[in-house]
Amino acid sequence: MKHLSFYFSISFLLLTTCSQQPESKFSVSITPEDVETHITFLASDSLQGREAGSPSEAIAANYIADHFRDFGLEPAGDEETYFQEFIINTAVLRNPHASQDAEDGEKRLSRNVAGLLQGTGNTDDVIIIGAHYDHLGYGEFGSLYRGDEPRIHNGADDNASGTAGVLELAHYFSENRPEKDILFLAFSGEEMGLLGSAHYVDNPTINIENALAMINMDMIGRMTDKKLMIFGIGTAEKWEAILDSANTGGLELDLVKDGTGASDHTSFYYKNIPVLHYFTDTHADYHRPSDDADYINANGTALALHHLVRVAVQLDELDKSEMEFIESPGEQRQAMSLKGPTLGVLPDYGYEGKGMRITGVTKGRAAEQAGVKGGDIIIGLGGEKLEDIYGYMGALNKLKKGQLTTITVIRNGKEMTMDLQL
Repeated sequence: MKHLSFYFSISFLLLTTCSQQPESKFSVSITPEDVETHITFLASDSLQGREAGSPSEAIAANYIADHFRDFGLEPAGDEETYFQEFIINTAVLRNPHASQDAEDGEKRLSRNVAGLLQGTGNTDDVIIIGAHYDHLGYGEFGSLYRGDEPRIHNGADDNASGTAGVLELAHYFSENRPEKDILFLAFSGEEMGLLGSAHYVDNPTINIENALAMINMDMIGRMTDKKLMIFGIGTAEKWEAILDSANTGGLELDLVKDGTGASDHTSFYYKNIPVLHYFTDTHADYHRPSDDADYINANGTALALHHLVRVAVQLDELDKSEMEFIESPGEQRQAMSLKGPTLGVLPDYGYEGKGMRITGVTKGRAAEQAGVKGGDIIIGLGGEKLEDIYGYMGALNKLKKGQLTTITVIRNGKEMTMDLQL
């Protein structure tokens, strides 16, 4: 009973938040200006970080649903609404071995947002396009911020950028309808362990057997030098040819086979659906309060979305027999979980060799002070040999802040071991 008032407040917000949303006429074409408008609203301080199950999440959900309605998408959630509800128990977040029925956790009502665009043809095939819209709130779960005072984590890149992508693509295809249906999904609970997408694939609101492919956008807001990473190309034979053919915008594509990873496409991969994950790489503001709209490259996001449009147009011409699912789990099958100290390094998520290559280091942090540099491949930490990023995180979780240890890297083909003060 103690949670009923919280549930009521969320439902009330879903009915009353229209006045808080920006009044803006969006272009039918995909533009950097429209991308920026969506991200600026979703990543504003007024939404307090969009933590799953919070009142601010409800405001964001309502914003997405209102635009789905404006674009003419049909409700594809529960009971002819745009919302699909699920429960989050925070006891599980604090203790992965706890049951969802554990009494010591807070029960939160969270929502996926789902809209279906009816195609012009008579096929049952459906293309799924999605992104998570939740973030970390004040950083209680999953933050890499180590300050003493709680701060809002606005999550402009992670993942207001992907949510803006869903909205822009929904608008574009509503005016340029394909033959196939397109299901647009905005997930919550991703930051707490892919909870929303996992709930959706177990409780689909369409016949998920008809899914031709699922395309996920997570962190597409920080493109540099026209570089775009796309994971999942190993999950269908045609992906590489489709992606190359769609690259008429001169993007530098980094294509990775892995169909699993720490984002929502993984839930669909395990239902034997070909997947893609669009990603413009990580940065020093990842899971920190500094992931703000000021740093978004809206032009780059628009370029990524134009590429995705061309991919979807090609998918519209195929049938399921031409997009047969192929297992391609790679090395990303675990969810990222970091509980130990941090070094201040930026992993290269496209690296497929042994160890963990980094693209940069944060000034003044432990790695930089030890002499680690961007481009180094970390192969050892605290006396443990590392096979990949998950080995790195596992080794780091065993260390303590203030501890003196060692880090081993390969730089320009030479192995180097340095003292490391955490």
